[in-house]
Amino acid sequence: MRPGPDLVLGAAYVVLGELLFASMGVAIRLVATEIPTEVVVFFRNLFSVLLLIPWLLPRAGAGLVTRVPGLHLLRAIAGLGAMYCFFHAIAHIPLAEAMLLKLTTPLFIPVIALFWLRERITPAIALAAALGFAGVLLVLRPGFSGISVQAAIGLLGGGFAAVALVTVRRMADTEPPARIVFYFAALATLVSAVPLAWVWRTPSPPALGWLVAIALLATLGQVCLTRGLALAPASQVGPFGYFAVIFGAAYGWLLWQEPLAWGTLVGSLLVLASAVILTSPTRVAQPLTPPTLDAG
Repeated sequence: MRPGPDLVLGAAYVVLGELLFASMGVAIRLVATEIPTEVVVFFRNLFSVLLLIPWLLPRAGAGLVTRVPGLHLLRAIAGLGAMYCFFHAIAHIPLAEAMLLKLTTPLFIPVIALFWLRERITPAIALAAALGFAGVLLVLRPGFSGISVQAAIGLLGGGFAAVALVTVRRMADTEPPARIVFYFAALATLVSAVPLAWVWRTPSPPALGWLVAIALLATLGQVCLTRGLALAPASQVGPFGYFAVIFGAAYGWLLWQEPLAWGTLVGSLLVLASAVILTSPTRVAQPLTPPTLDAG
């Protein structure tokens, strides 16, 4: 059966979204030589809020009243943790590996959902998660020389992102999407401003331009991913998110002469196979998100 136009267009949006995220990774690495990660994260959130204001304002007012402020705060802190870890990984490890670690979130979700939401883990889900983590280990230590601290931080970011997404699921029954987006944008900007008290460094004009580009690329990438998911099921278009590794490898090779190791190739295939299983509609519980979805 030939794929329908909605699936083709949805996949195209997902691939474009991941190209934008990989381009954001390039901007992060370029600005990281001058600006600390904490400052980069703050400006990413601040400029994203400014870009979202035209969409958020019509939805303000009584629709922002919430009965679960603690969950909104937890989601913001977990999402910020994912950003800090991901941005740090981009600055310190090969770009293809950093992009892969961003996509490990589905591997953590079943475990978190088991202990928090009491969702059952089937043998198929357990096997898929084990397969995915084996792929991650193959990428991070192909020579069995040990996982670097920077890579471990990037993997921790996948765990933080999973907490953020499970929190969104916990709120889904009472909180509309616009309210969730508003509170994350507002709280993430406020909380990420706290570290500026001891790490602030005034960006130069070129660095400020890269910071604006990071927020713009992140916002446009999220819009493309959301559009792609609206056109076709996550189980069908989600795996296209692994183009992020291809784009990251291409950028890393072209700009920094980073070689693509065999472990990255084989490990990425294992993680991709795991993600296909974990986002399949045949799961006992419907997937929270495809592996492409950013925690922020």
